[in-house]
Amino acid sequence: MSRTILLIGGNSGIGAATARLLISQGDSLIAAARTPGPLAETGLPVQSFDATQPGPLDLPPALDGLVYFPGTITLKPFHRLTSEDFLRDFQINCLGAVAAIQAALPALKAAPAASIILFSTVAVAQGMPFHASVSAAKGAVEGMARALAAELAPKIRVNVIAPSLTDTPLAGTLLGSEAKREASSKRHPLQQVGDPEDVAKLVAFLLSDAAKFMTGQILRPDGGLSSIRTF
Repeated sequence: MSRTILLIGGNSGIGAATARLLISQGDSLIAAARTPGPLAETGLPVQSFDATQPGPLDLPPALDGLVYFPGTITLKPFHRLTSEDFLRDFQINCLGAVAAIQAALPALKAAPAASIILFSTVAVAQGMPFHASVSAAKGAVEGMARALAAELAPKIRVNVIAPSLTDTPLAGTLLGSEAKREASSKRHPLQQVGDPEDVAKLVAFLLSDAAKFMTGQILRPDGGLSSIRTF
């Protein structure tokens, strides 16, 4: 049975891979992003949504799922981070998600069951230098998701995906050469960086009935970085 899923962001990387996968599965997608971009090339109408200044969304009476993709990678030594850096990261990663969920909540409640998926980062579970701002913002996302999972149960499930470095345009400066890619791969126990297509499959799983007994979880497709060490 076709589901109606709202994608916030998703013009590249994991979001674009998710859109392609869900379309191939026969789902009906509603897209909202800062610019139309590649999402529009799939034939989807793309509403305007800027996470720094979120506005209203035109939504159907019922939604089966919401996936919020906008994110940031602000990597600086702590002494160089400004209050504006912290505020921007918090606005895009957390408050933008708040606005999207609040706008979609009546439609999500109108569905027989629904799933909300948010994104965090491995840097919340695994402390990393230069990640103070984004880790603070994504840590807030994880805390909010658990609270919402409790508040919206049993009808709406809320889960978070916390990847490690994934081969996306957002991470382009970190993977911009073979030397950088090799060094990044070697930091992971599985000796590779993330593949957007693999994370998209995890999104599809969390949206599906196969995950109907999962809520309030932080799933970690991170090559083992947050939990194991190899010697």
